[in-house]
This record gives sequence, C-alpha cells and structure tokens, in this order.
Amino acid sequence: MASQASETARPFQITPAEAGLRLAPENLWQAINPWLFAPELLFRGDQVGLINIAIGDTRHPDVERQILDEVGSYGRQLGHIGDALEVLIDHFDQAGLGKDEKGALAILKGELAKVRKVKQGALGAGES
Repeated sequence: MASQASETARPFQITPAEAGLRLAPENLWQAINPWLFAPELLFRGDQVGLINIAIGDTRHPDVERQILDEVGSYGRQLGHIGDALEVLIDHFDQAGLGKDEKGALAILKGELAKVRKVKQGALGAGES
C-alpha cells in the first residue's frame, strides 16, 4: 500500500493557487442591464429587451408603449383605479346590496389595504 502511494505521488506538483496564480478573479460578476444591452431589441412587438413579455394582442402597440412611458406602468394605473374605487366604496350606500356583493367589496377593500401595507413597508410611510 505505501509503495503504491509513493509511486503515484508527484513530489513537485503544486496547485495554481499555491503558486500564486489566479485563473479567475475572486469576485466574478457582471451587471447586465437588458434594457441597455441591445437597445434595438427593445419593444419589438411583445419582445421587451431579452425577455419575452406578452402584453396581449393590441392593434396599436405604439400607443401601449406611449401610455406606459407617459402615464405609468400597469401596476401604477391599477393602483390609481383601486384608490378611486376605495373612495367610491366608502361613500356608496351598500344597503341595497346582497351578501355576495357586499363580500366582493369587502374582499377588494382588504386587498387594497394589503397592497397599501406592502407599499408602506417597502417604500416608507412618506411615499406611495
């Protein structure tokens, strides 16, 4: 056994690290922003950068892009709609609604409250 180990051992073998050689940097990372990587790929049909996002069929994709650029993201637009609905719900006489209808409004108000809580936690109390 001992003779077998000495026969296969290489007495002068050292690793690259022991010799002070590096084959790669210690911190190997590169920030890649797909929006800037290939600008010619941005917003071609439903292709956004290097990531394919289906925004649905639209006859006017240029108008969709302009709305997203000038008005706001779908999330921002939905947030504004939710805020307005909450105002209407608070001032609406719900006496004529059935149990399921009142439940639907309560669920929506609960979801809007959860969204507000998440936004406040992530953005701080001063922003929305």
